[in-house]
Amino acid sequence: MIDQQQYVILSLELHLFFGRIMKEHSIFLEAGFTPANPNFSNVADQFKEQFEHILYRAVVLGNGIITPGVVSSGEIVTEYTLGTEQKTQNFTGIVINQDITRMEADLYGIENPQITSDMVQQVRQLNTQTVPLLDGLIEFKTRVLNDVLTCNMFTMNYPLLIDHILREANMYRSQLAALESGENPYNDVKDTELFWDQIMMEHALFIRGLLDPTEGELINTSNNFAHEYADLLEKARNATDTTMEQITGETLEETLRYQDFKEAGTSGISECKIRSIILPLLGDHVLREANHFIRLLNQFR
Repeated sequence: MIDQQQYVILSLELHLFFGRIMKEHSIFLEAGFTPANPNFSNVADQFKEQFEHILYRAVVLGNGIITPGVVSSGEIVTEYTLGTEQKTQNFTGIVINQDITRMEADLYGIENPQITSDMVQQVRQLNTQTVPLLDGLIEFKTRVLNDVLTCNMFTMNYPLLIDHILREANMYRSQLAALESGENPYNDVKDTELFWDQIMMEHALFIRGLLDPTEGELINTSNNFAHEYADLLEKARNATDTTMEQITGETLEETLRYQDFKEAGTSGISECKIRSIILPLLGDHVLREANHFIRLLNQFR
């Protein structure tokens, strides 16, 4: 069981990471709909705005409360986030609240913060407010995926990408439920690694498929990462308590290499040096997810 201090810190860190992820999922969905589905675009934009509110509240509450390791991890914001938001807004016409990003860049954390009963209550309210919003987004993503798979809708997003972002929303939801039950959502090392290994593998598949066909070297590198994470997935599935630590070490080494690749890709896309149909913010998005996984792997070790 976690105490009140852990409850507050872990909840706010969860919202700071996943609240932004959900906001960006909404942007990617909105950007992918065609003129035949304006209502879906409007719903996605509403979810974007609602998760911006969640993220804003988490920034306000979390400043000086979250741990320094999370602030420095690069999972909340990177040096590329603001610029990729600006470019993505220019490319798509989707309005993105960049003031939140500027606030995130000024976040600081401390060890062992003092947690008041009022802070606990505010965080509990934030968690309670987020759950029905998440349930609505999960339902929306599920409907979009079903419509795509039954050929009732065309979108510029891969069906696997829609399924991918649906699983991430469900993970956010399950981790919130764990916190509300007084549990640490990261207790199960094996399940956490299996989830993020799958996510990292699929990132490589998406990158491979969204690169211009002329980017042969980058396509091959992406393909290699996909195969390597598939191997790590298989190892993790078959791991015992004795072998899991070694696999965590291998996964960390692989993800550090992947982080370098994603960072170079984010920079290259942002500076128009890589030919692709990847939105600049998507490059930063997958980089932050790698940064998050690296922090978790370091904790597990």
